Amino acid sequence: MALSLTEAGAKQMKSSLESRGKGLGIRLGITTTGCSGFAYVMEFVDEINPEDEVFENLGVKVVVDKKSLVYLDGTIVDYVKQGLNEGFEFSNPNSKAECGCGESFTV
Repeated sequence: MALSLTEAGAKQMKSSLESRGKGLGIRLGITTTGCSGFAYVMEFVDEINPEDEVFENLGVKVVVDKKSLVYLDGTIVDYVKQGLNEGFEFSNPNSKAECGCGESFTV
């Protein structure tokens, strides 16, 4: 199982961790929500749990719990700027469809 970052995704995560001033990495997970069923969740990691999987990519530790990893396996995390909008973008090979607003997905 794997998860990877683009250079832009890793750079933004590093910048966020540096601005915060502490943290071991970024936790990526999913939650049940939205019109399509699942949404991505990102938060800072201060402690790694025994059930977590840790992926180090381009100098950033991405932590994923085993339940979420089933849905995130193979995902590539990018950071995209388009006009005035910017944010993380997920290329998830497990996603079958996204809602119209792009905030949730289904597998």
